[in-house]
Amino acid sequence: MLLEDYRPRSRLRVVSHEVSRPRFPVIDAHNHLGPVFGGEWSERPVADLHAVLDGSGVETLVDLDGGHGDALSRHIDRWVAPDPGRVVAFAGLDYAGWETDRAFGETEARRLRDSATRGARGLKVWKLLGLRARDPGGRLVAVDDPRLDPLWATAAELRLPVVIHIADPIAFFDPLDATNERWEELRANPDWHFWPTRPPDSPDAPGFPPFDELLGAFDRLVGRHPSTTFVGAHVGCAAEDLGLVSAMLDAHPNLHVDIAARLGELGRQPYTARAFFLRHADRILFGTDLAADPAVYRLNYRFLETFDESFDYGLEPTPGQGRWQINGIGLPEDVLRAVYRDNARRVLDLRPPRAP
Repeated sequence: MLLEDYRPRSRLRVVSHEVSRPRFPVIDAHNHLGPVFGGEWSERPVADLHAVLDGSGVETLVDLDGGHGDALSRHIDRWVAPDPGRVVAFAGLDYAGWETDRAFGETEARRLRDSATRGARGLKVWKLLGLRARDPGGRLVAVDDPRLDPLWATAAELRLPVVIHIADPIAFFDPLDATNERWEELRANPDWHFWPTRPPDSPDAPGFPPFDELLGAFDRLVGRHPSTTFVGAHVGCAAEDLGLVSAMLDAHPNLHVDIAARLGELGRQPYTARAFFLRHADRILFGTDLAADPAVYRLNYRFLETFDESFDYGLEPTPGQGRWQINGIGLPEDVLRAVYRDNARRVLDLRPPRAP
């Protein structure tokens, strides 16, 4: 039998809860409606999206796929204009343009100003920064490259939060051998594998920056711009090392994190994860990073609200991120209220929804 055909069924007989509605209204602070990451939603009617959000207790969805220029305006016209406040659009960067623009930091700062006038409510920075985007000399642009300082300063001036994704799971930076816990996932998605890594702090060597080097640069970036609000996507891009993320949150009041697409990591360390949520209850934002789906929302609510044991963290027959199960962390109501909505409302400067 092939490993890919092995799909064991748990025979545990334990309590199971179906959580179809969240304890409090939700802001999904990390999602996608564009054609690359938004799946079928890029073509479906806006009314269908509103119906899914209504049925799942989600009052606002943050769409990180706005882009820039006319594309951003079209995106806002499609998703935001029909019901302002229901969908919030973030702007993006033009990474390819950095290869020919020696003043790319100033250019991106001007582009962000333009995006703000078009209605963008924040900036999404993708992992191209630090891993693939290059300057006119052909060198990788580091996460804390000072040439981007004008961009971060402009985000602070405009009071636009920056959702930043600069690294993937640690196993993505390991050799693809029999010890790699994400072997199946990386085999199916080889472009996600950042190997071989180059020697630490050797920018001219071939290969990708090591995971710890990327996180160190992120830490320096956030510290150097204390007036800029950063949201570290995917639990600060280090869901397997909550001690590191906790230390960064303690050191940088301007840093927040979202939990998008990291149930598989958080749920396999439930004691550590629950302590992390309790310690940083005012700094964690709810998000899914998966196309709006009632089943996805129910799974997230179950993890956050119950103490259910040993359940799947995804909807696929075979776990998508690794062959393990997760446990719920049963958060208290005050923490749920903050994580579900209050933190995102504060960070995004969102007004309360209109009364029905």
